[in-house]
Amino acid sequence: MKAAVLREVGKPLTIEEVSIGKPGPREVLIRTKAAGVCHSDLHFVEGSYPHPLPAVLGHESAGVVEAVGSEVRTVKVGDHVITCLSAYCGHCEVCLTGHMSLCVSPETKRAKGEEPRLFREDLLGSNGERTSDTKMAQFLNLSSFAEQMLVHEHACVAIRRDMPFDRAALIGCSVMTGVGAVIHTSGVRPGETVAVIGCGGVGLATINGAAMAGAGRIIAIDRIPSKLALARSFGATDVIDAGADDPVKAVQDLTGGGVHHSFEAIGLKVTAEQAFRMLRRGGTANIIGMIPVGTMIELHGPDFLGEKKIQGSFMGSNRFPVDMPRLVDAYMGGKLKLDELISRRIRLEDVNSAFDELKRGELARSVIVFE
Repeated sequence: MKAAVLREVGKPLTIEEVSIGKPGPREVLIRTKAAGVCHSDLHFVEGSYPHPLPAVLGHESAGVVEAVGSEVRTVKVGDHVITCLSAYCGHCEVCLTGHMSLCVSPETKRAKGEEPRLFREDLLGSNGERTSDTKMAQFLNLSSFAEQMLVHEHACVAIRRDMPFDRAALIGCSVMTGVGAVIHTSGVRPGETVAVIGCGGVGLATINGAAMAGAGRIIAIDRIPSKLALARSFGATDVIDAGADDPVKAVQDLTGGGVHHSFEAIGLKVTAEQAFRMLRRGGTANIIGMIPVGTMIELHGPDFLGEKKIQGSFMGSNRFPVDMPRLVDAYMGGKLKLDELISRRIRLEDVNSAFDELKRGELARSVIVFE
């Protein structure tokens, strides 16, 4: 199959012929139909987060089940599915206490010594042995910048067949992350005030989620006017140009002291600190963005006397087998905005240009569409 491979940090992905294994007992083979190009992929390309290389990138996707292992019970051949990078085992402590998005059980992956799910068959040694060059690391349990994916059954969920694949793919990461942060992680209630820093794909989904949750005031913060205009269409009641105004002071002025919930959707030290400072007493700051490894944030200690809180949110604290079909229904019912998130549809060969646009901060989302 064709796949986009990262071989060296800071270098463009290369389109290569990659081999994929057959499903094990709990594994599912999926024909990829669409894959979003997410800023999280760019973090690994740029080296902000480490990952074994070479690797087939991509983690926001939808497709059709082509084959299943002997013990798979959750999906069947022909099902339309959305994938999720937070694969779960279902029986560890975090799973059993309702925090399945935090599961790190090794049993959702192939064990060391087993044949890898992805490899380069044409690079086998003279005796047929696998060398370091033949093995391809699977990225975030998925590797969806490829024509097929081989995943654990608990890394995908079946959805209704009338859902378009390109929109469904977005639910697999950015939309689940943003909407889930609002509903699950922070528990926004009707009438409460919300501020969202960063109006890319995740930030726009967060704004949409806040509107769905009934937030009374939703303040969008960005430096790009076109993104602020788009934020209004997703439900923002107010917008702040962070390049022209101090966002913390502007939020405090708009709300008479600060918001109940803030969401940082960029992944920077300065914006994480701003998210905490713009809270009212008793408010909660949610860090959704991927702050680079080694970065420390600074908070003013006395603010904790006002019972202000700061917390992380990973993949929207999801229960994706339940959440994602519901989000599909929300889209089909006109409540969830997905069409507006897609800036352009591209081929796999155009993936590097999508990363260039992400670096410039110009677009909401590019989606790779497979034939």
